[in-house]
Amino acid sequence: MSAPPRPARRPATTATRLPLSYVLPLRWSDDTGLAELTGYLRRLAARVEVTVVDGSPPEVFARHAALWRGLVRHVPPDPALRGANGKVLGVLTGVRLAGHEHVVIADDDVRYDDAGLRAVHRLLDRVDLIRPQNYFDPMPWHAYWDTGRILLNRACGADYPGTLAVRRSTFLAMGGYDPDVLFENLELIRTVRAYGGTEAAPAGLYVRRLPPATRHFLGQRVRQAYDDLAQPVRLATFLAVLPAVGAAVVARRPGPVLGALAATVALAETGRRRAGGARIFPPATALTAPLWVLERATCSWLALGQRVLFGGVRYAGTRLRLAANSPRALRAHAHPGPLPSPSHLTRAPACWGGCRGPLLGKKR
Repeated sequence: MSAPPRPARRPATTATRLPLSYVLPLRWSDDTGLAELTGYLRRLAARVEVTVVDGSPPEVFARHAALWRGLVRHVPPDPALRGANGKVLGVLTGVRLAGHEHVVIADDDVRYDDAGLRAVHRLLDRVDLIRPQNYFDPMPWHAYWDTGRILLNRACGADYPGTLAVRRSTFLAMGGYDPDVLFENLELIRTVRAYGGTEAAPAGLYVRRLPPATRHFLGQRVRQAYDDLAQPVRLATFLAVLPAVGAAVVARRPGPVLGALAATVALAETGRRRAGGARIFPPATALTAPLWVLERATCSWLALGQRVLFGGVRYAGTRLRLAANSPRALRAHAHPGPLPSPSHLTRAPACWGGCRGPLLGKKR
């Protein structure tokens, strides 16, 4: 890989800049929402170092380059990298280029405010990886629907957001993470754990997320259900829902179904109220949780069919079979012992896509 480009000149600001790098992997086929994203990047660049790794088609990339010149570092994914998941290739490129130890990785629909950036920066002094909590704003109907998922995840542990934050030294020491999986956030979390890294999932660290377009939301239902193939207990639970409902209908016993609906709403409400969430998530969102469960139960069967019949789920013009590596497989290929101290890692080579090191050399 050639020498990293020099950081772009930042706009002058009276606010104190944070020693924090922000990596945004991007792949757009059109520029819907470009003005809004540019405004967000302008605010970010006044506070932190920003790198946009842009895998868009050449004509779209060129428009972005012209618009963001002098605002952020704007680069294509490293062409030496190999892997089916373009987002992971963008993250691998961006983290390597990052100029600070603390790095935020965020999708293009995530919108940090200054308080969120400062909170992440402080927490990375103590842990290797942070999972903030996303919430949707604005709230079209499908954002209410999908918030049911968020609330259930919060009640049962932690949600999987569209943003993570990592220590760059830890990331480089473990050689990055597998670029041939679908559920890339879970893969990164599991890889950090496998290498002995520490994790924090503060339920009260809220970071805004823009909802997708309705068409995009509908098109993602089976693909997102495919993620559960990496979590067998969760998958088995959802696969059992439709048979259980069907058996109750045949037996004309509505009681168990109504009880399960009430329990699901109660569980979602527990997640809504956790860590001050009642001021973030509208009350009606807990009522959507049973609808989301029924949707996921249906799509889980469709996702399983994709795996059995077609060998994987369609993603960016190809098919991905592996949702994420198992914790056991990752531990088996991790470097033995604890991670070295950060002072020994700043110049450690990254084992990225195409590298056959101890982590990425073998799949299970």
